[in-house]
Amino acid sequence: MSLKKIALSGVFWSALQQFGTQIITFAVSVVLARLLSPAEFGLIGMISVFMSLGIVLMEGGLGQSLIRTSNPTNDDYTTVFYFNLVGSIIIYVIIFFCSPYIADFYKQDLLKDVIRCYCLIFIINAFSSIQYTRLSKQMEFKKELTIAIPSIIISSIVGITMAYLSYGVWSLVFSALTQSLLASIQLWIRSDWKPSWNFDVKKFNEHFHYGYKLTISGLLDTIIVNIYPILIGKFFAPAQVGFYNRADSLRQLPVNNISAVLNKVTFPLFAQVKDDDVRLKEIYKRIMQMVIFFVSPILLILAALGDPLFRFLFTEKWLPAVPYFKILCWIGILYPIHAYNLNILKVKGRSDLFLKLEIIKTVILLFVIAIAIQYGIVFLLYGGLLVSVIHFYINTYYTGKFLNYSSFDQTKDLLPTILLAFCTGRVVYLFDVLCKDFLMYDIVRLFLGGATGIIFYLVCAYILKMSSINELIKIIKKQ
Repeated sequence: MSLKKIALSGVFWSALQQFGTQIITFAVSVVLARLLSPAEFGLIGMISVFMSLGIVLMEGGLGQSLIRTSNPTNDDYTTVFYFNLVGSIIIYVIIFFCSPYIADFYKQDLLKDVIRCYCLIFIINAFSSIQYTRLSKQMEFKKELTIAIPSIIISSIVGITMAYLSYGVWSLVFSALTQSLLASIQLWIRSDWKPSWNFDVKKFNEHFHYGYKLTISGLLDTIIVNIYPILIGKFFAPAQVGFYNRADSLRQLPVNNISAVLNKVTFPLFAQVKDDDVRLKEIYKRIMQMVIFFVSPILLILAALGDPLFRFLFTEKWLPAVPYFKILCWIGILYPIHAYNLNILKVKGRSDLFLKLEIIKTVILLFVIAIAIQYGIVFLLYGGLLVSVIHFYINTYYTGKFLNYSSFDQTKDLLPTILLAFCTGRVVYLFDVLCKDFLMYDIVRLFLGGATGIIFYLVCAYILKMSSINELIKIIKKQ
C-alpha cells in the first residue's frame, strides 16, 4: 500500500474513532452537566494537572521514541513496558501520599479521596500502553476504534447512572476508571504482543536518551495547559473552575477532533518521510492549511453563538462560562499548528530543541500570568491569547530552518483563512443579534446562525479561490 493510501486510511479510521468517541463523550457530558453542579465538575478540573503530569512522567516520551524507531524489536517494546509499569506505580504512590497536601492547597477535603481513587488510572493505563503504541505505529486505527467505542459506552452508562443516583463527583471518577479498565482489558485480549521477561538496559538507554527531553517538555507543556485551572481553583470558587472547564471542553470539541485525528496520523506519517525535507514540507503545509480551514470558522461561529449554545446544551446555570468560551475559541485556532510544528522537531530527533522551546514558552507564560491574574479570570484568558500568538512564532522558528518554511511564510499562508473566519464570526453574531427577538428557541438560533456562517464562509472561500477549498472540491469530485 502506498504512503498516500496508508495516510488516507489512517485519517479515515482515526477520524471515525475520534468523532465517534467524542460524540458519545459530548452527549454524556451534556447529560452530566444537567445532573451535576459546576462545583462538582470543578473538583475534577482541579486535579486534571496532576493526572496529566502523572501520565507524562509514566510514559517518559519512550512511547514516541518507539514510534520514531524504524524497526523496534520485542526487546524494545518489553523494556519500555516494564519502565512504564514500574514508573506508574511509583508515581501513584507519590500522589497517594501527597493527596492531603493537594486537598489543603485547594481547601477541598474531598479531593484527598478523589485523587487517590482517580489516579489508579495511571497503573491501569501502564498495563496497555505498549499495545496502544504498537497500534499507533502500525496505524491500525480501525482496531483502536472497535476498542474505544465499547469502553466509552459502558463507562458512560456507569457515570450517568451514578450521577442520577446522586453520587456527585464520584460518578465522574468511576466513569473514567471504568473506561480505562475496559480499554486495557480489550487491548490485552486483542493484541498479538505480550511482554517477555527481558529488560534490555542498552535499549532502555537508547529510548530514554531521546525520550527524557520529551518528558521534561511534556511536563512544562502540561503546566502551560493546566495552569489556568490551578490558578482559578486556588484563587476563585470551585464553580469557576467548573465554568472554565466546561468552556474549555466545548472549545476543544472541534479542535481536538480535527487536530487529534490528524496528529495521530501525522507523527507516524512524518516519521516515514523524515529524511525527505521537500516531501515533508509539502505534507506539513497541506495538512496545516486544511486544518485551519476547518477549525477557525467552526470555533468563531461557535463563539458568536455562545449564549444560545450554552443555554440549549447545559441550561441557564452554565451561562457564566460563555465569556471564557469566546476567548478560548480564539486561543484554540493556533493549537493544531503548535502541535504540527513540534512534531517536525520530534521526527527530526531534535528533542533537545523541543525542550528548549518549552522552557522559553513557559517563562513567557508565567510572566504574562503574573501580570494578568491581578485583573481577574477574563484578563487571565486574554493573556493566554497573547501567549498563544507568541508561541506560534517560537514554534515555527526551527521548523522554518529545517523545512525552509519560515514563520513569515506560514503566517502568509494562514492569515487569509483566519481573517475570513473572523468576518464569518462577525456576520453570524450580527445575524443572531438582529434575529434573537423573534427567534424564540435557541435551537432555531443555532441552526440558522450556523447555516448562515457556513454558507457565507464557503462562498467567500470559493470566490477568493483559497487553496483549501479547491483541494476540498477535488476530494469531493473523486468520491
